[in-house]
Amino acid sequence: MSFKTDIEIAREASKRPIQDIGATLGIPSEHLLPFGHDKAKISAEFIAAQKDKPSGKLILVTAINPTPAGEGKTTTTVGLGDGLNAIGKKAAICIREASLGPCFGMKGGAAGGGYAQVVPMEEMNLHFTGDFHAITSAHNLLSAMIDNHIYWGNELEIDERRVTWKRVLDMNDRALRDTVTSLGGVANGFPRQTGFDITVASEVMAILCLSTDLDDLKKRLGNIIVAYRRDRSPIYARDIKADGAMTVLLQQAMQPNLVQTLENNPAFVHGGPFANIAHGCNSVIATTTALKLADYVVTEAGFGADLGAEKFMNIKCRKAGLAPDCVVLVATVRAMKMNGGIAKADLGDENVEAVEAGCANLGRHIENVKSFGVPVIVAINHFAGDTDAEVNAVSEYVATQGSEAILCKHWAHGSEGTKELATRVAEIAESGASQFAPLYDDSLSLMEKIETIAKRIYRADEVLADKKIRDQLRQWEAAGYGDLPVCMAKTQYSFSTDPNLRGAPVGHSLPIREVRLSAGAGFVVVVCGEIMTMPGLPRVPSAEAIMLNDAGQIEGLF
Repeated sequence: MSFKTDIEIAREASKRPIQDIGATLGIPSEHLLPFGHDKAKISAEFIAAQKDKPSGKLILVTAINPTPAGEGKTTTTVGLGDGLNAIGKKAAICIREASLGPCFGMKGGAAGGGYAQVVPMEEMNLHFTGDFHAITSAHNLLSAMIDNHIYWGNELEIDERRVTWKRVLDMNDRALRDTVTSLGGVANGFPRQTGFDITVASEVMAILCLSTDLDDLKKRLGNIIVAYRRDRSPIYARDIKADGAMTVLLQQAMQPNLVQTLENNPAFVHGGPFANIAHGCNSVIATTTALKLADYVVTEAGFGADLGAEKFMNIKCRKAGLAPDCVVLVATVRAMKMNGGIAKADLGDENVEAVEAGCANLGRHIENVKSFGVPVIVAINHFAGDTDAEVNAVSEYVATQGSEAILCKHWAHGSEGTKELATRVAEIAESGASQFAPLYDDSLSLMEKIETIAKRIYRADEVLADKKIRDQLRQWEAAGYGDLPVCMAKTQYSFSTDPNLRGAPVGHSLPIREVRLSAGAGFVVVVCGEIMTMPGLPRVPSAEAIMLNDAGQIEGLF
């Protein structure tokens, strides 16, 4: 049986003018900045006017650790939002924007799939409204102004060996990880070693996603530490006088983007930090705005719950004063089999034993989410080859964990496939059962916060950090940064730092390779294991199959 591709389904969508979508949320057309007929930005003036309105219920969608079999977290987010609207609730969804890096690499797009998609799918997965270009430009303007300051006499006495601010590019390009700049003689400046990160790992991306308005944005941008003097005192972006111009570049990018699902329900798509190398959530301003305009807001956090949900709770909710009313944990029968040791090529064969063996990963995530005091329900994202026995095995296992599982068929049937999930999620959200609290106190030391996540979320026995890293953390605490949360940069494929260690491993160690202070964003990045902040392309990148057909339409996006 053949199925239509995501892009074929998206191309057949019956889209409504974006002004009509805004009207469903009470947004007047004069407060929408249209980008064509089907997408728009929401004005800062309108957003500011909503601040005293009551907030709706917040539902977080997260998942088990990702596998090559696919989980469908964004698809489930979209399907649940459509399902809530289908049962008569006023709901909106909030998701992240897509990075070009994984789009042309191996992950594909970020607009959902099947009949649970956000449209326009092509534009969302490519340049969209230009937000990522603005973030890239603002980041690299700061880089240029640092080198320019050094070139024209270095009045701030920057130690060129201790410039910490790299450049960024929204593309997977391993050749740019480590570079040398300013070669070619005196006119080109002073040669030094530096490198590139991917745009979604930029502190500017994190700042945009955590800022509440333009004033907050400018303050945070000014607080970015870009370099140190020889006496180790910090140099800030405001010392370079870059914060004003960076804010100008980001003024329009700060406005959330409004689009629609295939079923013409409102979707906020704004910001896009990765969850393995950044904090993995859409913007605070999009989420808080949606909560003022809808009774239910369904949002997602990147990758598995050990990364995305943990950071959503400990960073985004802590900083924005948010509290989820319910968490939906996405799992698939196929992913359970892979966690149970089955190869991808053999996933089509029924194997209840492998499903049962792989459920340990799901159980660990259920337990972790519950530790934040939030009720959790499992959404089994249905694939055509799943058997009743395999689905029942997952449901029965979830019941033993004190939760419940609901089979969802939104990929094939849209909102019709999620009405049961939507009904149960609404009941849980309205019950007031959530007693949300972050995992750790602000008052703990930075190392204690790292150890709390390592032991309670990853189930590591110990954290391995050499004296240099521990001294650095203590220095930041002495400088007044001890109350910041920590942002763990770790592989998404495992609870451990070994991407091949599936299931629910215990008895492992968490090695810290590097720590970075993101003073503007307001967290400390902890790089664990062999995580890359500039990914590379796979052996066969998706870009090889992306092209225009004879009708001028894009083919190969997924």
